[in-house]
Amino acid sequence: MASTEFGRTVRRWRDRVSPEAAGLTAGGHRRAAGLRREELALLAGISVDYVTRLEQGRAANPSEQVVEALGRALRVSTDEREHLFHVAGLVPPGRGTVPAYIAPSVHRMLDRLTGTPVAVFDAAWTLLLANPLYTALMGERHGRERNGVWRTFLGSGDRVRHTPESRRTMETAVVAELRATASRYPADQRLRRLVAELRANSDRFAGLWDTGAVGRHEASRKTIDHPQVGAVTLDCDVLSVAGSDLRIMVYTAEPGTQDAERLELLAVLGTQTLVGQPAATLTT
Repeated sequence: MASTEFGRTVRRWRDRVSPEAAGLTAGGHRRAAGLRREELALLAGISVDYVTRLEQGRAANPSEQVVEALGRALRVSTDEREHLFHVAGLVPPGRGTVPAYIAPSVHRMLDRLTGTPVAVFDAAWTLLLANPLYTALMGERHGRERNGVWRTFLGSGDRVRHTPESRRTMETAVVAELRATASRYPADQRLRRLVAELRANSDRFAGLWDTGAVGRHEASRKTIDHPQVGAVTLDCDVLSVAGSDLRIMVYTAEPGTQDAERLELLAVLGTQTLVGQPAATLTT
């Protein structure tokens, strides 16, 4: 059965990924060198119970989102990612869909930038991967809230402080970039559903989309209202990964400032807060 082979594959590949290679602290006695189920679940953003059922062949038909998340957590190569989709009984996303594969080099970069909030987004502004400090700064994001455009127009918002002008600029930029992404990936059904939902439920989005608003993300300074450390003003830069259409968002503080001190404090508080938290559950 495909579900059994998928589970066996995940189990074998979990064994070969060390906690250190996945950006985690090994800590304590370990019976095996690879990732524990709870560690894989945390990295992939799915429940430990679901990982267990997948590995034991008791859960069938994992979604494309789950397979993609497990592949990222297991740091698979391009060929291995394709194989993982096949044994899950799915067709790997084609060239007409928004890329979600994160190369090992990008994983390593996030591993090394432990003192800097960094996150990776796809071309539709869906959060794919974030290091612990980014999560501590911006908060956990689950389900549809992981898409920045959906969150901007239909979600609960975020911790970034906005003036009316900065919000208009941001909204214009994300709509223009989403329209450009939709034109590059016309076969992506998930993207088409996202646009349709936004147009149907947000007059603001529909107006910007229909009038062909033009804009793009620029380097900026943002103030984040954090519930534990207070207001933190940081420089925000969005970098592109050549050949993959990924966006890397990086927040940095000017050295020697109160903002830098608060970011250092958050690095400690964030680690303490995240320990023991249950993993988010992706839609299956």
